[in-house]
Order: sequence, then C-alpha cells, then structure tokens
Amino acid sequence: MNKIVQYFNIKIFIYFLIIITAIYTLAFTWVFNLKDDGYILADWLINYQDGGFKRRGLSGSFFFILQDLTGIRLNYIVYFFQFLIIGGFFWIYTKLIRYKLTDFLYLSLLLSAVGFVGLLNTVTYVGKKEFIVFLLFAYFVYLLDNDKLSRIKEYVFCILLCISTLLHEVTLFYVPYFAIALYVKRGKLEYTKYLKYFIAVGVPTLLIMLFGKNVNEGMSLEILSKRGVHPIYGIFYWNINERQYIKEHITEYSLYFISLAISVFHIGYYLKYLIGRKFLSILLIGAFLFSLPLFYLAIDWGRWMYIHMMLMIILFTLALTKGGSIYVYEPIIINRKFYITLGIIILSLLYRVEMSGWGFTLEGILYRAFVAPLELLNKI
Repeated sequence: MNKIVQYFNIKIFIYFLIIITAIYTLAFTWVFNLKDDGYILADWLINYQDGGFKRRGLSGSFFFILQDLTGIRLNYIVYFFQFLIIGGFFWIYTKLIRYKLTDFLYLSLLLSAVGFVGLLNTVTYVGKKEFIVFLLFAYFVYLLDNDKLSRIKEYVFCILLCISTLLHEVTLFYVPYFAIALYVKRGKLEYTKYLKYFIAVGVPTLLIMLFGKNVNEGMSLEILSKRGVHPIYGIFYWNINERQYIKEHITEYSLYFISLAISVFHIGYYLKYLIGRKFLSILLIGAFLFSLPLFYLAIDWGRWMYIHMMLMIILFTLALTKGGSIYVYEPIIINRKFYITLGIIILSLLYRVEMSGWGFTLEGILYRAFVAPLELLNKI
C-alpha cells in the first residue's frame, strides 16, 4: 500500500476528475439540447411571452430576443450560455484549488455519490440552472480567498443573485452559503453584511409568489414550436401534485435517508479535522434546514442533496492551506484516517443517488465501470 500511495498525486487526480466531469457534463448537455429535452433545454426557455411575469421566465425571454436578433436556433443559443456557465464554473473551481494543499480526505468529497461523481452517476444532473449558483459561489469564494471581494463587488453579487433567482428560484434556498463563506474567511459574524444577500434573493422570490403566473399559461408549447423547439415531455407538461407523488412513492423516497446519513457522516468526518468545526457544523446544519422547504415542495431530493455537497466542496477550499505549486498536495500517510477515508471513497463509488425516485441504489461508478459492460456483453 505504501508503494502505491507514494506515487499517487492527489492534485493531478483532482485535475483529471475536473476535466472528465466537465467534458461529460458539457457533452450530455449538448445531446439533451439537440433532442429538445423537455427538462434540461425547456427549463431555460420558460418565458414571459406566455402570460407575463413568472418564475424562471427571464431566461426564455432573453433567449427569444437573441434569436430575433441573430436568427440562430434556440438550441444553439441556449447551449452557448450553458457552455459558458458550466465551463466557467469548472474553470473558476480549478483556479480556486490550483495552489491549495489538497489531501486524501478532501478528494473523498469530490468522489462522493452526490459530489462531482454524482454528475457521472446521474446524467439528469447535467445542464441544470444550479450551475449558475455554482459559478457565482465559486467566483465569490475565489475573490474572498484572494482578498479581492470589495464592497462594490459584494453589491454586484447581490444584483447577480437577484437575477439568478429570476432564472431559478432554487437560488433562494442556498444563499446561506454566501454568508457562511464570509464567516469562514473572516472568522467573525457580520449580520449586516449577510442581510443584503438574503434581501437580494428574497425580494424577487416575494414578487414571484405574489404576481407570478404558471410556468405554462397555455401558449408556451405553441410559442416554442414556432421558434423551432418541440419538447414532447417535461416542464411544460408538468401537472403533478409533488407532495402526493412523494407519499405514493414513499418506499423509494425513504432510501434518501440512507444516502443522507452517509453524506452527514462524510461531512462530519471531514469537519473533525477543521479548526472551529463546531460552530461551522452548526452553520451548515442551519443551511440544510433553510433548504427544507425544497424537500417539501419538490420531488428532486437527490438534486437538492447534490447542490449542498457541491457548495460545501467549494466552501471548504477556504480552509485549505496554500502551497507554492499547482501540483502541491499533502502526502498520503497510511494510518487510521487513511483507511476510514478509503472506506468512505469505496462506499461512495458503490452507490448512486437518483435525482428523484430511488434515493439509494448500488449502481454507482464501480457498477457502471465493471458490471454494466459485462451485462451488455452478455445480452449481445
């Protein structure tokens, strides 16, 4: 084991994982866009033209204007911005950890079934609007970490968070991470600074609640058809009582508690080695509780867990020590911590968490790499 780990460069492996995940995410987003996917593409095309102001409608109206100006297919226009947002996130994250002293335990977070590996496990995670939040938070943390977050830039982020909420209301439920990042960097509570971030997402959310129309007011499919997009399922067909759906599929949804318990243990074990972990643990529990309405209102439980893990992966870079090389990493020492971390990684690679439905299945990366190909060959 010692001979194996002494040649294992954690930082190079993280770069490799970032590249593979980015290519996979961008490739499948492209595939979904080309086939007029009713969830991934159509979600970006909710618009104000059908019935007026509504949740998520800003993006569709913006893309309609661009199509009118350029004459380019909506599929291509949407993908161009998805490419910038998704690619931008992976680029900023790479810059964020470039000179950080990463260790085996931090790598385990990326290999969590609801971390970077979650994208490889569950293709329906790709192309979603939460990448806007990932990009904003990664850049926010990057500026914080390099002492470049000025007062003016903070207000710019508030404006961007407001816009992001109009693009997808999920932004509201994860805004506590911006306040937690400020605390982790500065080591003190600054309530007045945090307030403006909550106001930035709270105001558009309140406007949506008071004046927002339905996602589909009856003309959306016709409008899209005239513009060359023909989804045959998805957000514009959505007519499900989500709370009732969860009750009817309680067996599958109860499995999410297994995945949640594994993730809580994983994060708890990581926090064990951080300074000031007790108060940070309380803040992270608070951030999770703040998002609980999402689990009550919408069926994508795996997706909400995945967003939490991705934001924590970004957040924890603030606690990593800076080094002098882009290849710097903490050498692996064979001890009890190593074996526990290795056990967590193997378990993470064994299972996956579906976006909605089965909350725990033994069809993770190891299954897809070694079992599924054999099953396919056997069928042939």
